[in-house]
Amino acid sequence: MSYTCYLGGVEMPTPSKLTVKIKNKNKTQILLNEGEINFLRAAGLTEITVPFVFPMLAGDRPPSYYLGHLEELKTSKKPTQFILVRRSPDGKSLFDTNIKVSIEDYSITEDAKNGLDVSVDVSLKQWRDYSTKVAVVEKTSVSVKTERDASNAPSAKTYTVVAGDCLWTIARRFYGQGSDWTKIYDANKDKISNPNLIYPGQVFVIP
Repeated sequence: MSYTCYLGGVEMPTPSKLTVKIKNKNKTQILLNEGEINFLRAAGLTEITVPFVFPMLAGDRPPSYYLGHLEELKTSKKPTQFILVRRSPDGKSLFDTNIKVSIEDYSITEDAKNGLDVSVDVSLKQWRDYSTKVAVVEKTSVSVKTERDASNAPSAKTYTVVAGDCLWTIARRFYGQGSDWTKIYDANKDKISNPNLIYPGQVFVIP
């Protein structure tokens, strides 16, 4: 089987092999009386390792071209497209890999046994597009109406008139000044027909 490989829109030298690792995020737990069980989760990101050989003399482009391309993809901080076309020995197309990836890292090996050729192992990781959602929180005003419990309301004061009292003296006793006698009068009009005439034994509400 032969390969035709494209990375970031550039046809790369044909790799002799390809390693694809399909990761999962499953998790095992030990339950009482059940032993070890496996919780199945969504698959993790696929990892691909591609060993390239950049020939110095036999290729259409020098190794420096491909190394510069890899450096550009790495520093762009953007995902790129990895396409691998597989063909049978008779040239028939088998199946393709077309995946968006990020350049994780790559290692460069120069070995005298390979002459001037440069070996580069490139590690790719699947890229999944995602978007962030902005949550808008609207403030709402909440009014709380507190009703006073009549049972907890302070009870009104009362005063029983004695001989010699008048509204002026009663007001001075409770309010500190006799000029507030109208407060007592207004609160007890049902009992006072004439504010100048009050009688011992009358019970007034002191507001």
